[in-house]
Amino acid sequence: MKPRHRRIALITAGVAGLALAAGLVLRALNENLAFFYTPTQVAANEAPQNRAFRVGGMVETGSVKRQPDGVTVHFVVTDTAKRLNVAYKGVLPDLFREGKGVVTQGRLENGLFVASEVLAKHDENYMPPEAAEAMKKAQATNQKAVNTVVNPK
Repeated sequence: MKPRHRRIALITAGVAGLALAAGLVLRALNENLAFFYTPTQVAANEAPQNRAFRVGGMVETGSVKRQPDGVTVHFVVTDTAKRLNVAYKGVLPDLFREGKGVVTQGRLENGLFVASEVLAKHDENYMPPEAAEAMKKAQATNQKAVNTVVNPK
């Protein structure tokens, strides 16, 4: 093989190797990516049905129910417009409370969000920008509905 052909073969092999490595990295990133959704978006079927994603909102007061096994907890996450039932098996964070913000990661199974991870808000003044915007939109929608007057005929 001539030196020129050998050089072309090495360059081609190097480009192919880089393309393969980039493809593997992008695939791994795509598989581990978890997007954030609100209960309203989940109710509107905007959330993926076959992969993990995150849901954020407030833990509805009076909704936390601990199961007799001592590990499983059921609660409701709300954005003031829609509610989403959540089941979690594990130890909850110390800051987890009713009426406080929470972000859960998991999958939707038959209308129940089965969480694999629960993150509690660490500061009462902090909220992820996506969650704050979604809460504002939901509250504005609720306020419009309250202010709308229906005239009976």
